[in-house]
Amino acid sequence: MKPRQTRPRLMQAMTDAFRLPDLRRRILLTFGMLVAFRFIAHVPLPGVDPVALKDLFNSNAMLGMLDMFSGGALRNFSVAAMGVYPYITSTIILQLLTPVIPRLQALSQEGEAGRNTINRISHWLVIPLAAISGYGQIILLHNSGAIYANTTIPPLPMVAMVISLVAGTIFLVWLGELITEYGIGNGVSILIFAGIVTGYPSMVGSLSLAFSQNHFGVIIFYLILLASIVMIVLFTEAHRRIPVQYARTSFKGGRMYRQSSGTHIPLRVNAAGMIPLIFAMSLVVFPGMIASYFANPSTAEPNIANSIAKIFSPNTALPLGSIYWILYFLFTIAASFFYTMVIFQQQDLPGTLQRQGGFIPGIRPGKNTESYLNGVINRITLSGSLFLAIVAIVPFIARGATNVQTVQLSSTGLIIVIGVVLDTMKQMEAQLTMRRYEGFIK
Repeated sequence: MKPRQTRPRLMQAMTDAFRLPDLRRRILLTFGMLVAFRFIAHVPLPGVDPVALKDLFNSNAMLGMLDMFSGGALRNFSVAAMGVYPYITSTIILQLLTPVIPRLQALSQEGEAGRNTINRISHWLVIPLAAISGYGQIILLHNSGAIYANTTIPPLPMVAMVISLVAGTIFLVWLGELITEYGIGNGVSILIFAGIVTGYPSMVGSLSLAFSQNHFGVIIFYLILLASIVMIVLFTEAHRRIPVQYARTSFKGGRMYRQSSGTHIPLRVNAAGMIPLIFAMSLVVFPGMIASYFANPSTAEPNIANSIAKIFSPNTALPLGSIYWILYFLFTIAASFFYTMVIFQQQDLPGTLQRQGGFIPGIRPGKNTESYLNGVINRITLSGSLFLAIVAIVPFIARGATNVQTVQLSSTGLIIVIGVVLDTMKQMEAQLTMRRYEGFIK
């Protein structure tokens, strides 16, 4: 008798998920929110010149990064053009200010109530950040001839556009929180993920067209992409386990007994995620963005602004273009150490262990534990930062090794997509495991 063939594990898990009414409702709500987001992303603001807007995005790396966080809405300059990055910016600002401002530091130590207060502050901070960012984007696009070309923007349309951009950002943050609370996965991350993957079909189409002219280059491009995905998955899931013992006291028959139970602290190799890439890219493209306001590409005379704009552009040919990628590599390593140390100090693991009666075997509590954990964090962050730095320059490596100029890889986009997929799978796995179903992860 032949053994009964079973369906693939992933398909079986999806079937099990849709059999459960509450889990099916969560999945459908998530898809519904994504459909609403894509509709909003195609509602344009007035006065846009699509051709000039496309040329501007092809020549500006910073706008490309902002477009990624807006889910592709900035490229259309729609109502949701600011995306959720004002919310991400406000969250990062509060994370960096928490160790500096005593009031925020006290709130972070008040448990759930304190975190809710900090979260409320970050939401209020989104409004001025979105307004300032929206106004800046309107002025930048206007100066570049992408909106209201050859005319001055009237005050009333300017105010209406800024209010529309702020409302679009608040609406997307609200959608993200609905997904987080009632759907599957982290809502804000899923919105960014949806915007990134919508650009992948056009990338595949461009590669198909390039394959007829450069067979070997396109094959190498796909191999580099596959190697990048594997490396990102490995380093995203990699962590160092620190063994921890907890001493417990119990009384039996009038006598006191001391028992110990063991667990571990998982320290991620890439604890900072993709935040260092954002910091590094912002630092690298900022001089070029400022120089672009004073540059005059049509003139053949020596121009300092033109030179700076070329040096800090990722599209500049070698050898001058390598300066951008070298700085990107170094800034990513520095930002990884900086951001990881900030997050580690906020977690206060040595103090938490001491308060809970835990200790690392062979290490005394207090200063010795703090020194030991700092040493471990520094060592694993070194490998994590090198991983991020290598991933950051993958587009440069792919362009040089394949000579495929029509397609640009986004390192940050790859990390976001893979991270969101893994996180969503884990949450789906947890939902299925609670109901004693087999999930995605073996």
